[in-house]
Amino acid sequence: MNKNVKIFVALFIGFVIAGSATAQDEKIISAWEKLDIDFYGFLDARGGMRLQNDPNEDQTSLAEARLQLNLNRIGNFFTWEIKADFLYDEVMGISSPDLETGEGFIDLRTAYIMFSPLSMVDVKLGRQILTWGTGDLVFINDMFPKDWQSFFNGRDVEYLKAPSDVLFLSIYPAWFAINIVYTPRFDADRYISGERLSYWNPMLGEIAGQNAIVEVDKPSDWFKDDETAVRLSRSLGGLEIALYGYYGYWKNPYGFDMQSAKSTFPKLSVYGGSVRTTVAGGILNVEGGYYDSRDDSSGTDPLIPNSEMRGLIGYEHNLGRNFTAGIQYYLEVLQDYDSYIASLPDTSHARDEYRHLTTLRLTKLLLNQKLVLSMFFYYSPSDADGYVRPVVTYKLTDKWMLTTGANVFFGKEDYTFFGQFKDDTNMYVGARYNF
Repeated sequence: MNKNVKIFVALFIGFVIAGSATAQDEKIISAWEKLDIDFYGFLDARGGMRLQNDPNEDQTSLAEARLQLNLNRIGNFFTWEIKADFLYDEVMGISSPDLETGEGFIDLRTAYIMFSPLSMVDVKLGRQILTWGTGDLVFINDMFPKDWQSFFNGRDVEYLKAPSDVLFLSIYPAWFAINIVYTPRFDADRYISGERLSYWNPMLGEIAGQNAIVEVDKPSDWFKDDETAVRLSRSLGGLEIALYGYYGYWKNPYGFDMQSAKSTFPKLSVYGGSVRTTVAGGILNVEGGYYDSRDDSSGTDPLIPNSEMRGLIGYEHNLGRNFTAGIQYYLEVLQDYDSYIASLPDTSHARDEYRHLTTLRLTKLLLNQKLVLSMFFYYSPSDADGYVRPVVTYKLTDKWMLTTGANVFFGKEDYTFFGQFKDDTNMYVGARYNF
């Protein structure tokens, strides 16, 4: 019997056992209730494969079993939560835990305490999942870590958001809310490194993968290589208005140091705002931001990304019974473009000054909302590339759910954002048991 088949047979048997509640289980649950601690979680098994040959990656794109345990308690003075995933990953094999990358047999998702020292102040300290902004799977002012490897490989969409180790301070004066997030040590994205997904390597001038794992020089000194994010928000006459600021680093290794031959995370500041409101029975959102690349303010260094202007406008509306659609238009405008072009080596592929991106989300609920059909479509007319993410989920019972989906990439050129992932196109299936 194939090794992967054996693994999934074992997982299925484990699920059946887990789904058979016993009297002893009820006693354990009762003990937890007396401690006033909520305890819940899930078992999730997923398998996926590439739909074409990739010379730089394994044919199996996903083969894992995940047990998530969540403990939390809401108290009079303190609230705390611990959420951890225990993971068996056949693709990457057994390795020591790395809480920054999420690799290894444990991924600590949250571990924080929350309290209110004053009536208008909330403090949340520790590891937590954060999200800001108004975009739907398009991010401008959300400078918190993302896990693109999970997103493109078929894990649940919740794993697109990676955890942050922060001090989150919320202050509520009379007219607006202030959120301050301080990260004492830089939290990068869980970026595409070549271990799971192939990518465009500009130094090699070709698509690479496990043959050219990205080596990085990451800022890692506590209280020196830190980040600060601020949000001011208020609801005003049906409008949700927010202003944002960020001081830190590019979240992906977009820079390169020739001496060490390592990719780097250049310094970055972001200033932006967003508005969300209801229009014609739907929800309209507008968001923008200026990306100030502080290590290359003149745009003359080809090894450091230029500053950018970014903006999006989106609209979501109900098209019928249990049927919704959302569209977005997103634009990147590269600053100091003439300087950028003049600095490039002759063999490099130049970015467009304007990168356009459109998205479409369609969601239909059927069979008393037990069956969910979802499709998210990205298309860039300027890059002539795109990404389609269809997902089907079926809720068998209150505890059991089945999932299948695909990640389909296409593009005219190998060096565009979605075009580089053409050989990573994959499909997957999964089963989840909630308890």
